[in-house]
Amino acid sequence: MSAAANMRRYKLGDAVDFLIIGCGASGGVLARELSQNGFSVVVLEQGPWLTTQDFSHDEYKNWGQSLLTNDHRKQPTTFRKTPQDKAVKQPALVYGRMVGGGPVHFTANFWRFHEIDFIEAGKKGTIAGTGFADWPITYADLEPYYTKAEWELGVSGQQGASPFDPPRSKPYPLPPMPVKSSGVLFDRGARKLGYHPFPAPVAIISQAYQGRIPCQHCGFCMGFGCEMGAKSSPLPYIIPQAVATGRCEIRPNSYVRKIELDQHGRAVGAIYFDGTGDERLQHARAVVVAANGSETPRLLLLSKSNRFPGGLANSSGLVGKYLMFNTDCSAMGKFEQPLNEYKSIEVTRVMHDFYEIDPKHGFYGGGGIDARFLFYPISFAWYGVPQHLPQWGSEYKKALGQYFTRTMMCAGHTTSLPLENNSISLDDEVKDAWGLPAMRVTYKDHPDDLKTCQFMQDRGMEILEAAGAQDRWTFPVEESTFGFHLLGTCRMGKDAKSSVVDIDHRTHDVPNLFLCDGSSFVTSGRGQPTETIQALAFRAADRITALAKKNEI
Repeated sequence: MSAAANMRRYKLGDAVDFLIIGCGASGGVLARELSQNGFSVVVLEQGPWLTTQDFSHDEYKNWGQSLLTNDHRKQPTTFRKTPQDKAVKQPALVYGRMVGGGPVHFTANFWRFHEIDFIEAGKKGTIAGTGFADWPITYADLEPYYTKAEWELGVSGQQGASPFDPPRSKPYPLPPMPVKSSGVLFDRGARKLGYHPFPAPVAIISQAYQGRIPCQHCGFCMGFGCEMGAKSSPLPYIIPQAVATGRCEIRPNSYVRKIELDQHGRAVGAIYFDGTGDERLQHARAVVVAANGSETPRLLLLSKSNRFPGGLANSSGLVGKYLMFNTDCSAMGKFEQPLNEYKSIEVTRVMHDFYEIDPKHGFYGGGGIDARFLFYPISFAWYGVPQHLPQWGSEYKKALGQYFTRTMMCAGHTTSLPLENNSISLDDEVKDAWGLPAMRVTYKDHPDDLKTCQFMQDRGMEILEAAGAQDRWTFPVEESTFGFHLLGTCRMGKDAKSSVVDIDHRTHDVPNLFLCDGSSFVTSGRGQPTETIQALAFRAADRITALAKKNEI
């Protein structure tokens, strides 16, 4: 029986304790924690509520028709590099659009941030032309919640495998996933160069856990939902537990257009379009926005009023600002024998030797490199075959047959500096399918970000050579025009003039409005933000619960 079958249903006129907007990485966690803490909760999710039976191994359906993600035909975006440029209508970002959110389709790399990610500006100094700053919380503040996320969700990994790991209060709940061919070769090449590869921590269960079936190594992982429920998104475990409290209702296909305020400037609920396109108002005593780092600022900007003419909770003028994508790069290698990387999960080995790149190289940044094979048959045929080989005809078909089963990638995941011009705003001309202003993305990488990315790509090429690759190639390191990680657009801080939310995720301007997702980030980390997003959600639930019980919301 599905979780929705016996779910509590609230009336629109009922003022629930908490209205949560977004049911993804953070919203799913907040829904369970707040409902288990005794509060009445309604969650509005703009996407559908799919089950494991709805998932498919159809590459075109998932990637080409946006089965699990935002559909640019209904939700167009525009893009420009600077505020002076004319924005052009084009796909500019992607996020999970369904109950469960991005973790339903993500690669499942599950890295903690390290201590440096929270205090880097204080340690290294400010960087001219950026909003580089320290977080108002530290790694130590978040460590118990990293541990809780790993044990509640189900994470496979090996404590102490990396000499660069931050302190941990508890080991991973599950052993690492079996190593793939790419992991063996990556390990061989990296160790030959003196590096320290280790089993990749992943939000995929390697053994039975919480009544869930372990990974069956089907090979359709990144970009696909898991039919087994082995991928540790909120969908198979956290959300059903929220519903089971009898205090939480999940409403899919609910597209929120505005957060409503009363005459005192307090949030009283949200107006949304339901699945039939009718407009509804759900009342609440407090509102938590967990819609992701792009939709959260967009909703605040859409919710402008006489009290907040520049957008809700935007007295700082920073709602939508300091968008960070994380940069990424790749080095490809073809080997003599078949690797069959299309099987099993995406990543089994990673290294953090360059988590902090030595300043002697002349630029800020750092990150990790992992071993993977990013492609499926259609995508590899489309752009995976290296450009120095024939791209059509019988020789192309021969190359495709040889390279698809023998190729692996060293993928770099790196920092992005916060720049005020990099932002989410409302487009002046383009509308979405609901008649609302489309999202306008303004983004231009800082030069240091591109240097960091190139540095990591070069290291990837060296690892492939040391591992014995017969052929090596890269995709050019170029300025970003599309984002997967949507971070920093409603940053956390103690000063209301330079941030949007405080350390409790409460907006400085509206005492009963909270924001908790990637938008809260002050720095980008090193390329894998999901565990930090979910750790923040567990922490926010504790903070919000304490405030509510003291009648301070």
